[in-house]
Amino acid sequence: MRKTVPKNSGKTPQPAPETPRGGRARPIAELVGDVGGQAFKRFGFTHSALIDRWGEIVGPQYARHSRPLRLKFPRGQKDGGTLAVAATGALAPMLRHVEPQIIERANRILGYAAVARITIEQGATTLAPPPPPPPVPGPLPESARSTLKDIADPDLRATLQSLAEALTISTGIPKIR
Repeated sequence: MRKTVPKNSGKTPQPAPETPRGGRARPIAELVGDVGGQAFKRFGFTHSALIDRWGEIVGPQYARHSRPLRLKFPRGQKDGGTLAVAATGALAPMLRHVEPQIIERANRILGYAAVARITIEQGATTLAPPPPPPPVPGPLPESARSTLKDIADPDLRATLQSLAEALTISTGIPKIR
């Protein structure tokens, strides 16, 4: 019987062919959530959605005087948790009245029944000043307007004009806070 010997026998092993890098382009929103991941996890927030979208959950009036502190789950579970909210002064009883809506909106944003109860800690927050109004876009230079006239699709032209106007107010590299 004849023994078959592999062709590469006695030589150094051939490296595996490299897989091409790339894949699909990912939206920046997917990447930004990872920036504060570890800090959020320390306080029970597996992702930053509750903190980022707190104004949507409670509304702008309540958002100025409250903030989510932590989300605690029963041992071994990832649903039915308790959301601790810091609120100033007289806002705590007001939040208690809208508690079912807060729970429903928080769970809708998270995508599952993560929040079952809310505890409110009075006076544990500092008032954040309202965010400054966004800068108003300036007029487009004539050179930009003339190049936009060549675009036949009105929706695309409007979108590109909006982008160009927004770029007129930017100064330097975008800052991630």
